[in-house]
Amino acid sequence: MKFSIAVLGAVAIALAAIPALAGVKGAHFVGAPSISESGETLSASGKVAGLGNVEQIRVELTADAACINPGGQHPQAANKEAFSAAGDFPVQNGKAEFSLDLIAAFRPDCSPPMSVEWSNVSLTVTAPGVVLTYP
Repeated sequence: MKFSIAVLGAVAIALAAIPALAGVKGAHFVGAPSISESGETLSASGKVAGLGNVEQIRVELTADAACINPGGQHPQAANKEAFSAAGDFPVQNGKAEFSLDLIAAFRPDCSPPMSVEWSNVSLTVTAPGVVLTYP
């Protein structure tokens, strides 16, 4: 008798969790996220929907930055670095909007006439039961 009550309890808990998980499986970007660059800053913004009962999302923007001289020559290894920025954004009614800036903080600075060239840009959104990447 105790065994059947325990089994019934476990089944009830599992069935109660199904609606919460169903909403997460439909998580998706609404359109393509916008990624733009301005000097040493890389910006990403966008919207995620289908998040169900998730309370917040974590967004991480990663990229490699290289400091290029005016002659178009690629830098020494010391002037190429991987950078990342992350933030948490609230979910309301199964949707979340985000906006995040990533700044290439070179030491020494990558100042004019040199300029920053971005590559290997990646955007990742995570939450319980959710992993979305762009591109």
